[in-house]
Amino acid sequence: MLKHIDEVEFTIFDTETTGLNPASGDRIVELAGLRVKGKERIAEFDVLVNPEREISPEAFAVNKITPEMLKDAPGIEIIMPRFLDFIQGSYLCSYNVEFDLRFLDNELKIIGLPVLTGHAAFDILTIAKRLMPNQQRYALWFIADKLGVKARQQHRAFSDVEMAWEVFNRFKNMCQEKGIIDFNDFFNLFAFNPGFLESSASLKVSQIEKAINLKAHLKIKYLSTKGAGISLREVVPREIRQDTKNKYLIGFCCLRKEERVFKVDNIVELEIV
Repeated sequence: MLKHIDEVEFTIFDTETTGLNPASGDRIVELAGLRVKGKERIAEFDVLVNPEREISPEAFAVNKITPEMLKDAPGIEIIMPRFLDFIQGSYLCSYNVEFDLRFLDNELKIIGLPVLTGHAAFDILTIAKRLMPNQQRYALWFIADKLGVKARQQHRAFSDVEMAWEVFNRFKNMCQEKGIIDFNDFFNLFAFNPGFLESSASLKVSQIEKAINLKAHLKIKYLSTKGAGISLREVVPREIRQDTKNKYLIGFCCLRKEERVFKVDNIVELEIV
């Protein structure tokens, strides 16, 4: 049974930290989340966390969180179980989610709980790069401004969560205008999990190579960032090319009657025929 994107619950979340590298001992000092379904706000989570270490001058210059603000704050061993309860049954979603997940996983390891690495999440930054290619920059405030979100980024966890949610909503609207309404299609395009992405891309490439060897056609469902959106194509695959970042299917498009280039990451589904 197909599920509409707006029937799925997401937790938009953000962290403020003592620095940029958990492997060097940096810790979370603020953790915020907004649980949503469609346009509905279901619940909020916003706490300061005592990191048991100093905040770097560089981090303080951004978030303005002082030692005095944190001295009576609870430790992560109290906060993290509450956050795990808060997000249960929802998909995590953040702007540059890899950064935030590294810090969450580090804190979970410190208190002896299982990490979240194996769970699929959504990266609003990745969605921005897919739906708005060739921007000058991809900072949250810049993309928000491009999308007409006028709130000023304050670099505090909950205010950034609210800005990220506004951006996420606009991207969902863009997706639905392009015909991406089913959550499975949305998941296949934008879910973030290093293992999942690697295996998904490898599977697509394997099927393309098989079609080339069989001299068969491919039916693909494809997201075009320049055109109207999702389209169904029949392609005679010629080869796979790769640059420093992406893999591409090169083939004859039966719809356009010419050779075309398809970014493998933007192929939602494919079938050998």
